[in-house]
Amino acid sequence: IEKFSLGTYKIGAILLCGLFFYDIFWVFGTDVMVTVAKNLDGPIKLLFPRSLTPKEDDGKIELSLLGLGDIVIPGFFLALLLRFDASLAKMPSKNVDIHASFPKPYFHSALIAYIMGLGTTLFVMIQFKAAQPALLYLVPACLGSSLLCATVRGEMKELFDYSEEEEEEGKEEEEKKEEETKKND
Repeated sequence: IEKFSLGTYKIGAILLCGLFFYDIFWVFGTDVMVTVAKNLDGPIKLLFPRSLTPKEDDGKIELSLLGLGDIVIPGFFLALLLRFDASLAKMPSKNVDIHASFPKPYFHSALIAYIMGLGTTLFVMIQFKAAQPALLYLVPACLGSSLLCATVRGEMKELFDYSEEEEEEGKEEEEKKEEETKKND
């Protein structure tokens, strides 16, 4: 996830918003996603017990599931926010070491919001005993936390202007200049 780049905050936000509506439609609007998720065995879902006691009629524990996309897609966005934090701290934003010592307000706020959104998803799933589109809770949590953090810190413009593409282009230009300098020497 850390190596994949969404490019800009705006692209990440648009992707999350699009997937927000996609997830809602396919879970609430049709039974396709729920049917596929229940009948497909593979490493594309995580199963959580709804209760710790088995059902009396068949002895099975009821399970809720979370799709892999509900983890990976917000993970891409959180990785983008970590690199944004690194750029604000004037750290190299490529291959950011999460354990490096620099302020990570956007990453930490979005990570906490993601965990709370995941908890909300599981709570609603268990409480209503019905499939829930996890992105219904995760997208507002991730976007809302990053926007709230930017508002509180007065960095809304920096957040919306952040682009990893410019950094990569700038590094490529610097490398070309260094090669030309070496050739001329």
